Parts: sequence; structure tokens; C-alpha cells
Amino acid sequence: MPQISDRTILFADLRGSTALFETLGNAEATSLVTHCVTALAAPVEAHGGQVIKTLGDGLMAAFTTPAQAFKSAMQMHEVLGGIVARGGEKGASSGLKSLRLQIAVSRGEVVEVDGDCFGDAVNVAARLLDHAGDNETLVTAQVLAGLGRGVKPGFRSLDQMVLRGRVEPVQVFVHGGRRSSDSAATQFGDVAPAVEPDAIRLVWLDMNIVFASRQTPVVLGRSPQAHYCVNDSRVSRSHARLDWHGGSFQLSDLSYNGTYVRFGDGEIVSLRRGSCLLHGRGAIGLGGSPADPTSACVRFEGMRRGDSEAAPLI
Repeated sequence: MPQISDRTILFADLRGSTALFETLGNAEATSLVTHCVTALAAPVEAHGGQVIKTLGDGLMAAFTTPAQAFKSAMQMHEVLGGIVARGGEKGASSGLKSLRLQIAVSRGEVVEVDGDCFGDAVNVAARLLDHAGDNETLVTAQVLAGLGRGVKPGFRSLDQMVLRGRVEPVQVFVHGGRRSSDSAATQFGDVAPAVEPDAIRLVWLDMNIVFASRQTPVVLGRSPQAHYCVNDSRVSRSHARLDWHGGSFQLSDLSYNGTYVRFGDGEIVSLRRGSCLLHGRGAIGLGGSPADPTSACVRFEGMRRGDSEAAPLI
């Protein structure tokens, strides 16, 4: 018989596994991904949850309370971090270092049938996962309301998000993500030893806006609710997000068509659900490469406090 109950639903997705298959081969990569997913399931049971199903390189779980789900999510991030660290000590391939974990949590009434769960809370968590950045946990307002006071300061509001297949927007909060600039600076080239910017100018067509670090997160997308609205058919409603981490602006891709970054006139970097730090001047291609003249290309410039009246980008 179907059972209706109030549940907290968690979706976790292990991304970056493609590099493992390219470097290790199908058999070894499959074994490693399976090991990772199995390890990620352990915190679910440890905190009173139930793994509903595994999803290739991810899983879906259900909890009685938001606190159980949040504790499980935090431990899952720690578990993956430990796997990656131990792999580095053993000289594992660079593909292992590319593994990242995205988690989304929603709360509401669900229908439980034959060990599976259905309902709006399930749909919201699944769709919300598409918007999670590297090593982030996204939760709805209903989940945050069920957490203790000591936990809530660790979250930042991402405002309202319009999720695919859902009319009503959802209030979303984020916990975690990259806090250090070291990995991104190494991957995308050395950052010049200049004074760190605390504001960033974005220019697309005649829209020239300066965002201070305190105004982040800034969502770029086609939705009218986006902080920086780029009305182009290839741009997702919530396409990319700017955050302020460790004294630098970080850009995270949240889209279906990809986000591309070119620093100055240099090489173009494809993020594809990844993140990178923005430094100096450059261009952000939303849904297409900055090299494509037909793509929506947002120019950016890092700025220091007090420079917001500087001449616009040309």
C-alpha cells in the first residue's frame, strides 16, 4: 500500500568520473566509481537515512528529518575528500583528483511505494542537483528551517530559482563549495601577484553592471529573476553563478549548454559543471564559446574598491 509521509530527500551526484574512464579504462574506472558510491552510502545509514536507489555515479536517499540529511551530506563530502586524498598519496591517476560531489536536499510530502519515493520533494531535489557547483550542498528553505541555529550561518541564500519542469520558483540556500584558489590557479595558469579585486564589472550589449563582493552570489541567466539577465536562447534560466571565495571571484557553471571562459586573449576554458577563478579581464561565453561571434559573450573585469567608476570595457 502507498504510504504518504513528510520526508527529507537527498540526491548526491559524483561528477568528474569521465576522466577516470579515459585514463583508467572501463573496468578499473567502473570499480572505482562503484567503490566511491558505496562509500557515500555509508553516511546515509549512519545518520538514520535510507538509500532509495543508486544512480550510476550517484544516489538518492530519504530521511525523517532535515538534520539527519544535512549531517549525512557533510560526512559524504568528507568521505569523498578522503578517497581523493588517499588516492593522491598512492600516486593514483590525475583523473581521481577531478572527482567532485554535488548534493541537493529537499523536504516535503512524498508517496512511498515498494521502497521507492515519489512526489514534489523528490522532483525538486533531483532538479536542484543540476544547479549545484563543485562540492556544494544546495537545500530548500523548508530544509533550512528544520536545521539548528548553529548550522544555519554556514548557508548563503541563492535567492529564488526556477527549476526545470516546475512553474513556481524555489528558495535555495548553498553550503560549501571551493574555499581555496590554489587548485583553480594551478589548473588555469598562474594568477598575477596583483591586489585582489573586490568588485567585478560585467558587460553584455548595453548592460554594464558592477557587482561588489558583498553582493554575491550573482546568478547569470535567461530568467528575469537572474541578477544578471542575458536573454539568449542558448542561455539557461540559471546558467552560471559568481561567488566570492577566499578573496577571489569564482564562476561556476550550472547550465545545460556549458560555460566558457577566456582570460584576455588567451586559451578558452570549458567549465561544464566545473568552476574557476576569474582574474584580470576576459570573456564569459554562456552556451557557446567566446570565439563564436553568435554566442552570448559577457565581458568581465576584476576591480578594486573605489574603481567602480572606471571606464567601461571596450
